[in-house]
Amino acid sequence: MDYLRSLPSVDALAGRLTAETGIGLPPVLAAELARQSIDAARSAARDGRRLDPAAMARREAERLSRTRLRRVVNATGVLLHTNLGRAPLHPEAAAEARRAALGYGNLEFDLTEGRRGSRGAYLSRLLGRLAGAEAAMVVNNNAAALFLALHTLAAGGSVPVSRGELIEIGGSYRLPDLMAASGARLVEAGTTNRTRISDYERGLGSDTRMLLKVHPSNYRVVGFSEDTSLEELVELGGRRRLPVVYDVGSGLLDARVPWMEGPPPVWVGGEPGVRQALAAGADLVTFSGDKLFGGCQAGVIVGKAGLVARLKASPVARAVRIDGPAIAALGRTAELYAEGRSGEIPFWRMAALPVEHLEQRLEQIAQTAGAPPKVRMSEAMIGAGSVPGMTIPSPALVFEGRGEEMWPRLLGVDPAVVARRSAGDLLLDVRAVPEEDDGRVSEALRRVCRS
Repeated sequence: MDYLRSLPSVDALAGRLTAETGIGLPPVLAAELARQSIDAARSAARDGRRLDPAAMARREAERLSRTRLRRVVNATGVLLHTNLGRAPLHPEAAAEARRAALGYGNLEFDLTEGRRGSRGAYLSRLLGRLAGAEAAMVVNNNAAALFLALHTLAAGGSVPVSRGELIEIGGSYRLPDLMAASGARLVEAGTTNRTRISDYERGLGSDTRMLLKVHPSNYRVVGFSEDTSLEELVELGGRRRLPVVYDVGSGLLDARVPWMEGPPPVWVGGEPGVRQALAAGADLVTFSGDKLFGGCQAGVIVGKAGLVARLKASPVARAVRIDGPAIAALGRTAELYAEGRSGEIPFWRMAALPVEHLEQRLEQIAQTAGAPPKVRMSEAMIGAGSVPGMTIPSPALVFEGRGEEMWPRLLGVDPAVVARRSAGDLLLDVRAVPEEDDGRVSEALRRVCRS
């Protein structure tokens, strides 16, 4: 009984959590954790056990506080790390998003006519020109773009898709499930490794509404395989008067990569370009606004004006529309392409960093941290389901046999440094680390190595 009387009140314990340095939870969350901890202590007391509700509440508060969205240092060598936010924005794009978020703007207001205007009209016009398309529109992500196309053009009808393109990507996104939700009926064509145009032809019926090609962005089918080309689908769609929609996924605007010196880098592989897909005759092309495009999360649809107009008129379009700050950020990113400055976009700049420069940075980081400067060649990955199997040569600072020990401790510093573990070793790759963060990485290593 004395133990129960000694338990703190909810208000007292919540106040301590709210004021705690490094935690500072809002009162509503602090009160919830305090109440749960005190209830757990009372329940344990009935079983003859004693728990410290203050210690329990503090542990849970620390854990909850670290789920707040906060900045981390990406030293994994994965440039478009989905779990860490994919593509960082160009500073000018971020500034435009901030400006749009802090005040009013002409989001849906025509300043020339003085009346309601079209959301994202400027951005759509610019993206259309960049892609070589008649028209364009933007929604909140690429899954929404494909859903909108399927729902608008094929709901109540069937759509043949190669079995080799029935993708599943991160977060349990599955194409068959998306199609079912859109109201379109999936007709599987061909086999996993071989699909010919004749397989599509056999899948056509009186209710077929469109032809769909999906780029398998996070895997490749190799070996004894055959794929139906976009040109073949376009020819079939023309004969049957069916629109051809191509989901290219990662958002490589131009397969020639003209913003980088020399020929397209080897690591681009066979990634389809948006401009090339449209030039080959696709009626609509959908792609991500982040990933290889280098902007914020968005889904872009480019293609025939009549089809884009139908998508814009769909009631679903309002449910998946993009907000003002995202329009501003993506618009500035698109302008960088139009201005010939796309090489400055963080993803493309990081991908182009020379190995020698990265080695020098790693050696300086190790020296400043007082750590052994063991640098060896490794490979950076593109990430985010883009260009699977392709890597960029990239050096890494290696701590042999210390992966399991150092990895969680680097997560505990502020800002957290997310490294990579491999065969028991810890590897730090700074290709995706802004150079101004090298000092933070050094300090984190110094603390972890000396503690």
